[in-house]
Amino acid sequence: MKRVLQITRAYYPRIGGIEQVTRDIVHTLNDMDDIEQKVICLGDDGETGDLVRRRNQSIHDWIDGTEIIRCGSLCQVASQLLSPSYPFELHRIIKTFKPNIVIFHYPNPFMAAFLLAHKKRNFKLVVYWHLDITKQKIMGKLFHRQTLSLLRRADIVVPTSKQYIDGSRYLQLFQSKCHVLYNCIDTERLQITEQTRKLADDIRKRYEGKILCFALGRHVSYKGYEYLIKAATYLDDRFCFVIGGKGPLTDQLKSQAANDDKIVFPGRIDDEEMVAYYQACDIFCFPSITKNEAFGIALAEGMYFGKPAVTFTILGSGVNFVNLNGVTGIECPNGDSKSYAEALQKLADDKKLREIYGRNARQRVLENFTMEKFQKDIRKLLTAM
Repeated sequence: MKRVLQITRAYYPRIGGIEQVTRDIVHTLNDMDDIEQKVICLGDDGETGDLVRRRNQSIHDWIDGTEIIRCGSLCQVASQLLSPSYPFELHRIIKTFKPNIVIFHYPNPFMAAFLLAHKKRNFKLVVYWHLDITKQKIMGKLFHRQTLSLLRRADIVVPTSKQYIDGSRYLQLFQSKCHVLYNCIDTERLQITEQTRKLADDIRKRYEGKILCFALGRHVSYKGYEYLIKAATYLDDRFCFVIGGKGPLTDQLKSQAANDDKIVFPGRIDDEEMVAYYQACDIFCFPSITKNEAFGIALAEGMYFGKPAVTFTILGSGVNFVNLNGVTGIECPNGDSKSYAEALQKLADDKKLREIYGRNARQRVLENFTMEKFQKDIRKLLTAM
């Protein structure tokens, strides 16, 4: 029996890319008879239905058939949550659970520091490399030596695309340890039902005669929504932009779009509404601008529904591996809102092109980014350790 411990920033009901990958691994390991698992994470705000968790809570949950140890966080510094109980809980789990394999979700320098205190313990270490530290440049320099120590201790490093290896100064140093695993979409979560069909029909009627452009994600700087809003200013009233989600920049984005009736902010939308918008839209907009967007699960979801995508070029990111320029959508020079608008105009004027890119997009996702393929790759990886 192998014992697997995942160490991650947060867990469901907190919603985010890293949280989703952690959860996907949990679901995968639940189906393996020879695996026992636990997850340790920091407390963070999250709410889905009746399940509510707050940042300051220290609690042992049982979610997805797995024990989730949440260590309450007192504050956040430079995007890093700090928890006084985490080092003690980690020590206790490593001593009592005695994991054979530890999967550490990077970046998280605070959690890495205490993991490295146990680096001589007899476990295999998988560093799941979601993204480089790019925005917090001072923090990146401060933890440079720690990052190197973490990668030296790692048995396997898992980036989400070859492009990210090529663009990361750290991963280039440890290419021999890298084992690429693509992120995946959960097709069960994206099922079309009678209710989602009805909601999609209602959305189409609401925006009848419009080219509906849909975008979805947290309203944070690297998502690039300010560039999408600026792109809308170059386009006429035939277009409508629905920007779902919310975040620290929501008010700022609404202020920027205040005089543009083409832009709608529906707020956070649930899974049914999300599937309905994916069905109803004509174009999926994914305007992320930095390597903080390492892959783009929402991008793959939009493509799964047969929608052409418009993205920016992000050197070293997997975004431009997911969406192939001239095959599944259009890629624009990074941060160039006018070019982004021209791409949207091109797709709006050519329904046939939208259909071709859309078919290609769906096929690309089905061949590369499904849960089935992800689970097969995870099982193969861990079985070999």
